[in-house]
Amino acid sequence: MYTSLADAAQGSTNDPDPGAQVQSWAHAVRNWALANPEGFRLIFGEAVPGYIAPTGGAALEAELRFCTGLTALAAAAWPSAAYLYADSEIQWSDFESDLLDLVRPAFPDLPPAGVALSVYIWGQVHGLVSLEIYGHLRTPKPSRDKLFREQMTRLVRSLGLVPKAGAFPDL
Repeated sequence: MYTSLADAAQGSTNDPDPGAQVQSWAHAVRNWALANPEGFRLIFGEAVPGYIAPTGGAALEAELRFCTGLTALAAAAWPSAAYLYADSEIQWSDFESDLLDLVRPAFPDLPPAGVALSVYIWGQVHGLVSLEIYGHLRTPKPSRDKLFREQMTRLVRSLGLVPKAGAFPDL
């Protein structure tokens, strides 16, 4: 399931513009979640009590690809978004070592606050998608599409980037 999500997200960011990358990635994640609500709940919902995921395997590989792709968005946005973290106290020690083992070699010039930026981006996307998947946005579907596009436009602007005009496909 995670492989399918990672594939959808990874295949969405072909545009060289960082703002368009964020928008495309966000829409790909949302569209995947709308097409696979049970999968979204399985991946990001409450864990089954007592279940311990096996180490290694396809799910872990997909999770790592997804996290790397998200961090790549933050790295691309960092030159414009660094101002958000001008007074940041985030240190490498604030992150799990597994995450650092993944992102530090892949993005050696990205500071700890840049990794925090990826959490900010993910929080904006995941939060709105979760509200929709779990039924907390009760507006008609066209309004949810518009709301998501507007919020992702605001996210891109908050990063100091220029949103890409034009339609992003909604399901």
